[in-house]
Amino acid sequence: MTSILGISAFYHDSAASLLVNGDIIAAAQEERFSRKKHDPTYPFNAVNYVLSEGKLKLSEVDHIVFFEKPFLKFERLLETYMAFAPKGFKSFSLSMPIWLREKLFQKKFLFEKLQQHDGEFKDINKIKFSEHHYSHAASAFYPSPFKEAVVLTLDGVGEWATTTLAVGNENKLEMKKEIHFPHSLGLLYSAFTYYTGFKVNSGEYKVMGLAPYGKPKYKDLIINELMDLKEDGSFKLNMKYFNYATGLTMTNKSFSTLFGHPVRDPKKDLLNDFHMDIASSVQAVIEEIVIRLTKNIASEYKIKNLCLAGGVALNCVANGKILREKNFKNIWIQPAAGDAGGSLGAALAYWHHELKKPRENFKDQMKGAYLGPKFSEHHIEDQLKKLKAKYTKKNANEISSIIAKELSNNKTVGWFQGRMEFGPRALGGRSILADPRSEKMQKELNLKIKFRESFRPFAPSVLREELSNWFELNCDSPYMLLVSDIKKDKQINMSEDDKKLFGIDKLNIKRSSIPAITHVDYSARIQTVHKETNPKYYNLLNEFKKITGCPVLVNTSFNVRGEPIVCSIENAFNCFMGTNLDILVIEDFILIKNDQDKSLINDYKNKFELD
Repeated sequence: MTSILGISAFYHDSAASLLVNGDIIAAAQEERFSRKKHDPTYPFNAVNYVLSEGKLKLSEVDHIVFFEKPFLKFERLLETYMAFAPKGFKSFSLSMPIWLREKLFQKKFLFEKLQQHDGEFKDINKIKFSEHHYSHAASAFYPSPFKEAVVLTLDGVGEWATTTLAVGNENKLEMKKEIHFPHSLGLLYSAFTYYTGFKVNSGEYKVMGLAPYGKPKYKDLIINELMDLKEDGSFKLNMKYFNYATGLTMTNKSFSTLFGHPVRDPKKDLLNDFHMDIASSVQAVIEEIVIRLTKNIASEYKIKNLCLAGGVALNCVANGKILREKNFKNIWIQPAAGDAGGSLGAALAYWHHELKKPRENFKDQMKGAYLGPKFSEHHIEDQLKKLKAKYTKKNANEISSIIAKELSNNKTVGWFQGRMEFGPRALGGRSILADPRSEKMQKELNLKIKFRESFRPFAPSVLREELSNWFELNCDSPYMLLVSDIKKDKQINMSEDDKKLFGIDKLNIKRSSIPAITHVDYSARIQTVHKETNPKYYNLLNEFKKITGCPVLVNTSFNVRGEPIVCSIENAFNCFMGTNLDILVIEDFILIKNDQDKSLINDYKNKFELD
């Protein structure tokens, strides 16, 4: 038996993954245990969890692989400073102490952290290092169902690379092309995230959600002024407008002058039409670039399968456009496409690339991304008693029919079932569910349950066999990473007056027979639900369809704004009691809000720092 522990840490979204004989046993982000969103610290709790899932002590693990190479990263820091000097001394001098204290001697630092798990762990040579983008590429190719594929990774920056192209065949994965820092699609998108007043490394999806409210008025300006974009999709950014290579902010005064507005201060400035147009414009630019890249790759390599990873691969709108272009027959996207997935990629790269182990099975190896903790009936009941919760216990069939009925009556449900998801999306393991047919549900979920901006869209979960009856899509989308339009016969045409509305005013117009998941441009970020990977969730959707004729549910992550997705029974109960959720279902236990002791209701809205 060969076991490999993969670790990603020290930038954002720290995580740990465990392979045994090449099989993915467990994977989880540190934030779920520490309750700090995007926690970048050493993933102590996540490592403990994956080891417990594999019934291993750390000293029994054969190989430990970190997802990137710190020396290469340090080289980039030094060379960037030298290239831009004397600019950037402040950011350089601020970053040096932590590098000299921890990061430059990362092997020793990691060794000391790992020893805290197990005093018998004494072999520092078990620790190996992968390259950042190779880890991303491996996380996308090796678990994919493809024997052969081109692999595109797009993110902020690893050591040097920001965009890479690799070709995978059987168990071989070879890097072919790279674009290097400071030229980065991820950092370009983050620059606009910063400019529109959202938090870098967590607010990018808000820009994506805001984009359909605006018009891409600045698309040409971005392409002509901020970059040199080639026909094949390769690009260079004009660093005259950016500050991230040398400063402490993403953009500079020239950037604000070019667009005619200062950086939005989220504490003082409301979102307006300008910010919506900016969001729309940068989204259009990203789509243009990824379509050029993928079109060129398809014609050059003549391979029919595409795999995607890196933070930009979470841009599900761009992914939907790639699919529609039909340059590739099949697309597979790593569900933990960001840095968390690097922990898994590092382990898989070591197994297949370094140890030369063959790939046995050409089917999706991610197990529906359900790779986190699950709890026994005894543990759940014990915890609920400690929390003074009032509950009833039912069998699985009763749960499906009771909850489907409650959902059809406009009740909102916290759904806590099976193993927690790996990656940023809740996929029916740790989800909040609601009726998509309700006109008020989108606003209500945002404001009363998620405590977040009203413009944010919600995603539908749909029975896989019903997919093409409701959406303009007919391929698996189990990880909620593809956007497609609502089927025309389900859409409601806007009146001439409705069409004149702009920005947030568009929000309250009913656009389809499932308005709670229909974005303002008639699109939706789709999760297909499959009986093989999540039978309980599948059965619930099936029951809901029997009652309502609708095989779709609103599925959003079980948390509030700024909070990581719930992991434990206590997390779920606290979120349930701190929001306007009506019902909580934890495995076979049902909790009704009105039955609970009112003194247990807590102020949840201000518990987490806003993202």
